[in-house]
Amino acid sequence: MIGINACVESIHIYYRKAEFMNDISIPTPIHFTGIFGSGMSAIAQYLAFAGIEITGSDRLIDAPDSANVKQSLISCGCKIFPQDGSGVDRGAGAVCVSTAIEDSNPDIAAAKKMGIPILHRSDVLASLVKSRKSVAVAGTSGKSTVTAMIFELLAACGKSPSLISGAALRCLEAKGMLGNAFSGKSDLLVIEADESDGTLVKYEPYASVILNISKDHKPEDEVMAMFKRLISQSKWAAVNADDPKFCSLLDELKENGGQDKASSTPVTTFGFNDGTDFHGLMTKIEPLSSTITINGADYTLPAPGEHNAANLLAALCVCRHLGCDSDDLIKAAANYQGVDRRFAIHRTASGVTVIDDFAHNPEKIRAAVGAAQKLSAKVTAVYQPHGFGPTRFLKNEYAETFKAIFRPTDTLCLLPIYYAGGTAVKDIASQDIINLMGDVNFNAIAVDSRDEAAEIAKKYAEKGSCVMVMGARDPSLSSFVKRITDFF
Repeated sequence: MIGINACVESIHIYYRKAEFMNDISIPTPIHFTGIFGSGMSAIAQYLAFAGIEITGSDRLIDAPDSANVKQSLISCGCKIFPQDGSGVDRGAGAVCVSTAIEDSNPDIAAAKKMGIPILHRSDVLASLVKSRKSVAVAGTSGKSTVTAMIFELLAACGKSPSLISGAALRCLEAKGMLGNAFSGKSDLLVIEADESDGTLVKYEPYASVILNISKDHKPEDEVMAMFKRLISQSKWAAVNADDPKFCSLLDELKENGGQDKASSTPVTTFGFNDGTDFHGLMTKIEPLSSTITINGADYTLPAPGEHNAANLLAALCVCRHLGCDSDDLIKAAANYQGVDRRFAIHRTASGVTVIDDFAHNPEKIRAAVGAAQKLSAKVTAVYQPHGFGPTRFLKNEYAETFKAIFRPTDTLCLLPIYYAGGTAVKDIASQDIINLMGDVNFNAIAVDSRDEAAEIAKKYAEKGSCVMVMGARDPSLSSFVKRITDFF
């Protein structure tokens, strides 16, 4: 016999699904090809939470490092298949793919044979963004962290937001969830808006947040054009006035009375420099925390680094705009739990601190290493470049950044470039970056394996020092961090 609570919940799910289907403009059910990817799994979960039937496949279906993702997706109602076309059913309304999925993929072939529409991940997300009062967080660096901060702060202030992110939030992992998606009770939706594949321009959010710009996946002028387009398609926007590369953008806004010229979107500037609309003071940066002051009130975040102080200022700017009380935000900032693999600190019995960080472009690496150097006078940084194309595009910036940030007491160890599969041209290697650096006054080594990297960490690390593992996309990096941590 079904209990009354179960019956009530079933009714709620039925009406929530009906309401949801009226709001979105995408065919369902949906099959996700590459469903274990951070961006894909987030959208799949969000739709599953709304009662939409979701299937998916992934080439890493049996990989030990993907077991948690697989189980989490199954737990929220997703059906998982091998990536051989068998999961694509004639009953599917659409097959969703990301830029990483190539045309030769068996799921795509099956969809074409059955006449099933193939949608890009960004098209599905764009429909969700348009259907809600959405906050889109954009920028070369800090997107995941600011997305998490806005979500946590809004939730703590009783706003009950939803979330679609590219990274797992620890506060959601603590509830037994995968951590990169959540369905709240309000119409607020916080998303991470990625510029890497150029799809940023599809989103029409209520609010957009532009954090910074530096060379990463695309030339800066292309990314700047995307940011301007996103602002013009928003009802309100917040822009970091401290980034000198936004000077021309901000000059245009000033000439138009603080509004985007193309759309009259009202824009609020935030920053630590004078003259910003939402102004903060960087009061105190300590090894494990950051404090900023706004209108005489101190906000302390349990995360180190000037970059996190800037991230907090951006999040507070948005939350104040959405009606959050300053006293509530002070408490919420102090209780912020953070994002998985964003300066995740592991203490060891031998006194060596091991840090796991997602940093994967020069500016992110600069910020993460700088924070680690405040913890220890000796840092051994192990970095795995993510992909042959990105490494080729950023090789000079990598070399310049590494030369600038490491001290004579530090060690840089480059792992082989991560290969995610497909038809990538493998015409660059980590050793090429070491060679570009030339003579340096610190240890700089390219290794052939993680075993070699582990030996280097053992050789140079000592009590009071820090071992830092950085890199993106590869789900097995966390296992490598655990291996290093267990040794010490």
